[in-house]
Amino acid sequence: MTEAERILLDLLDIEPLEVDLFRGTGSGGETPTRIFGGQVIAQALAAAYKTVADRLCHSLHAYFIRPGDPSIPVIYQVDRARDGGSFTTRRVVAIQNGKQILNMSASFHKQDDGWEHQHPIPVIDAPEHHPSRDELRQKYLDRVPENLKSELLRERPIEVREVDPLDLFTPSKADDRNYLWFRMNAANHADTITQHLLLAYASDMGLLSSGMRPHGLSWFTGEIDGASLDHAIWFHAPVQFQNWHLYSMEAPWTGQGRSFNRGSIYSQDGRLVASVAQEGLLRQRIVR
Repeated sequence: MTEAERILLDLLDIEPLEVDLFRGTGSGGETPTRIFGGQVIAQALAAAYKTVADRLCHSLHAYFIRPGDPSIPVIYQVDRARDGGSFTTRRVVAIQNGKQILNMSASFHKQDDGWEHQHPIPVIDAPEHHPSRDELRQKYLDRVPENLKSELLRERPIEVREVDPLDLFTPSKADDRNYLWFRMNAANHADTITQHLLLAYASDMGLLSSGMRPHGLSWFTGEIDGASLDHAIWFHAPVQFQNWHLYSMEAPWTGQGRSFNRGSIYSQDGRLVASVAQEGLLRQRIVR
């Protein structure tokens, strides 16, 4: 297990403080200046799972309210909204400095049988045909200020291989449809709940970038004020995140300073394991 993988697994191991009250670490995630959205979602889901027995999350809906400060912990307060015959519902509020940074509703379902169908996995080259995130970022070292190079090359826990990566600093206009492969080796032998938490964390990676592609934008061009506004996940099938998964994303609409993005996550053998939808802030940065 790498140090980055260990840090992520520690982030998801939240601390019980009192009945339905938990504390999570703010630092150590994907982004350094504010808490990565996927991290807050995964920790909130971890808090909800601490209050649920024998049922798995089938959907969650979260709103990001304020940026999270990675220098201090996050408190998660769980409301046991309902324990029903088939479904269990929880509401989770994430708090820093006495203010909400996220609220989330999550629903848990006991196993049922029923009809099945799914859309097929897109025909995309296997992950070994695409460069790793580290290989891509090495290309930009001479274009990054010295004080940012260590952050650019910092080891990350999730292995990512983008299918059609754009230049980080001078991206050309491209189709909004966007694909990446991702996995985490240390997920091997993880329990079902941890697999859900890892996928929830990773589901915030690359999604908002889909809305930037038709406009020739990236996080590195300095033109964007962007952030996730809300995030929803539907879990469809068992997750084994130590194996490659394809994240198929698209942005069918961008406008009014916002971008709507959605994604489908498939196991490499073609099973649809989760669906994701997100609206993000995407407006021109005003330089003062």
